[in-house]
This record gives sequence, structure tokens and C-alpha cells, in this order.
Amino acid sequence: MKAILVRQFGGPEVLKLEEVPTPKPAAGQVLVKIHAAGVNPADTYARTGNYAVIPPLPYTPGIEGAGIVDSVGDGVKKVKPGDRVYVAKSLSGTYAEYALALESQVQPLPDRISFAQGAGVYIPYSTSYHAIHHQAKARGGETILVHGASGGVGIASVQIARAFGLTVFGTAGTAKGLELIKREGAHQAFDHSKADSQDEIKKGTAGRGVDVILEMLANVNLGGDLKMLAQMGRVVVIGSRGDVTITPRDLMSRRASVLAFTIWGLTDAESNEIHAGIYAGLENGTLRPVVGSEIPLKNAAQSHIDVMKSSGAFGKIVLIP
Repeated sequence: MKAILVRQFGGPEVLKLEEVPTPKPAAGQVLVKIHAAGVNPADTYARTGNYAVIPPLPYTPGIEGAGIVDSVGDGVKKVKPGDRVYVAKSLSGTYAEYALALESQVQPLPDRISFAQGAGVYIPYSTSYHAIHHQAKARGGETILVHGASGGVGIASVQIARAFGLTVFGTAGTAKGLELIKREGAHQAFDHSKADSQDEIKKGTAGRGVDVILEMLANVNLGGDLKMLAQMGRVVVIGSRGDVTITPRDLMSRRASVLAFTIWGLTDAESNEIHAGIYAGLENGTLRPVVGSEIPLKNAAQSHIDVMKSSGAFGKIVLIP
């Protein structure tokens, strides 16, 4: 089969398309024919060798994907050959024509969701559900601000927050992005490239402030986030690319808090709840993954450049084998 291999850590150019043996599933394992693989910032961090989870070389990148079950090992009961699934982590990486996964790492994909959409389910929607429900403990009627709401995690967060009964604010850096997040459920959309965007957001709450902020770039925004919070407000840090300076009194005066997590730390109970919620939302149309671009697998290097652009995000980037 064809697969992307990383034989040394470095820039996007280390992503090479090669021919490798197609894996065979052992007991408890599932082989999935990948129709689309999701691209995430975490993939780029691992590729550089500067990340909390560093795979041993050589390796095939890819945390998530979607396709059809090709074959299963002994003891597998959850899925059978021919089933449509999305992959939530794998043993062999999803930037390939086939991916080997544990039975627990594949989840059913409703017929109404395309494979390209399915490749953008696991990371965006698991991250969003966990941030909103488990971390922020958001409640219906509260106001939530989603930074970078036109990206994969951002769109998932807008949809989930709207379904939970929150008043949803979102930010984006382009007219196209602002239009997208309003279409996907944001009550108000703000251009984060404008110098007065924080004042506009605060004004949108009649001066009260927002209850929950989902922060995708904490090293840039966290200090300003704290000034937009309502009393007992919470910021959930989802992404950061460096250090940041904050004013602790902004937290103290609001009795506010900053929360954070990595998706790798989810418990089995949290994961089971998340996947059940995701499936229900995909099945009934509440959750609608948005695909921003489909890129051939051989051009994986370009996908790593695109996913790290600081502006212009528009849905999920996926690779097509």
C-alpha cells in the first residue's frame, strides 16, 4: 500500500510517500481501508519531534480518518468487514491507504456523513465536547466565545454549544469565515483581526462579559480573554504555541478560572460518553463536519503548511489516498 513515512524529524518536506506492506489485523484489531485522513496541528508538532507525544521513527502520521472496515482479527465483535467507520487514533497512522486500529479505536459512521467529513470527526468533536461539557461545565443560557471558530475545532464547538443551548459568539479573520460560523449556528460573529474586537464582544453581552471562552491560541489571546470574562467565567485552553503574560488580578476580580487539557488524557468513561454524543449528533444532523479542502495524499507536505496558517481557516483539511 501507499503511505506517508517520516524517517527523520523536521519540516513538511520530511513527509514522503512510499510503498509499504499492508498490515494484517491480529486479535482485537481492525484493518480499515482509508478513504480520507484528517490533518491536525498536532500532526505537525509530532513531525518536528518537539511534542509531548513523539512517535518512534520511522512512522506514518495521522490521528484520525474514515473509511470501510477491510478485515478484522479474532475476537472483534463491534464491527465487521464492509462497515463504515471513523478512526479515533490508530496503531499504524492514517496517512495511508490502510490503517490498523484497535477495536476500541473505530466508531460507526452514519450513512449521511461522507468519508471526507468523517475524517474530521474525532479530534474536532471530541475536543469540543470535552472542553464545553467536561471542562467548562457549560450550562444552557450561558454565553460562550469560540476563538478561531471557522477552523475544524471551532466549527465543532459552535455546533455543540448551540445544541447545548448556549448563546454562541465566534471569531474569524475573513468575511468567508464569518459567514461560515454564522451559518453553522453562531448568534454573533466578530472579526478578530480588528483592533476593537474585544470591545465589540463585550458590547455584545451588554457589558456583562462571556461565561466561557474556548481558546485555540492562548499565547496570543489569553491575556485579553481574561478581560472579557463575566463573573465566574472560565477559559478553556485548547491550543497554544508559546508563552504568555497575563494579569492575575483579571482572574481574581472575576473569580474566574483557566482550564486546560490534552485529548490524550481522556479517560475511558469520558471517551465513551463523547463518542455516544458524537454519533447521536451526526445521525440526527446536529453535528455537521465542514470540509475546507481535500488534498491528495502525495501532497501531505502542503497540508501541513496549510493547517498551520494563522488566518483563513475554513473547515477541516483532509488527505485523500
